[in-house]
Amino acid sequence: MDNIVLIGMPGSGKSTVGVVLAKALGLRFLDVDLLIQEREGALLQQLIDTRGVERFLDLERDAICSLDCRGTVAAPGGSCVCREESIAHMRSLGTVVYLQLSLEDVAGRIRNLSSRGIALSPGQTLADVYQYRAPLYERCAHITVPSGGQSLAETVQCVKDALAARKTGTP
Repeated sequence: MDNIVLIGMPGSGKSTVGVVLAKALGLRFLDVDLLIQEREGALLQQLIDTRGVERFLDLERDAICSLDCRGTVAAPGGSCVCREESIAHMRSLGTVVYLQLSLEDVAGRIRNLSSRGIALSPGQTLADVYQYRAPLYERCAHITVPSGGQSLAETVQCVKDALAARKTGTP
C-alpha cells in the first residue's frame, strides 16, 4: 500500500486517527507538525507568534514538500491546504483523506485556540478559517470521511472502508 495523507481542520482527528490507522494497516505514522517543531526547535505556536502566519505556512509547505516516504500514514497540520505546492505534493504522495468535521464539532473539540498552534491571522476567527479551508480540503482530497459523532474506532473503520472501496473502484 502506498501512503495515506489525512487532512482536515484542527481537532478533526488527523493525528489520533492516523496513529490507530497506521497500526491497523501495518504502516508507519508521521506527524508533520512534530517534524516542523523538530526542524525549527520551537513549538508551533511559538513559530506563529514570532515569525507570523505567512512564514509559518511557508515552513509547513517546505516540510510537506520534503516528504519522501512509502508505507506511511501522514498527518500534516490543518493549514496544509493553504499552499498550492503542499496540495500538489500531498496528492502525489498517495491517497489524501479529508476527515470532515462540522464547524460546531471543531469548536467543541478545540479548547486551547490561542496556544494550539493554529495558523490564525490577527482578527481571524475559527469560523473564518473553517470557511476558507473547507473548500480547499474538498478540492485536495481523493476521499472524504465524516469524522464527527462517532468513536475513534468507527472513524478508523470508515477510513479503511473508503480506502478499500477506492482501491476496488466501488462507490
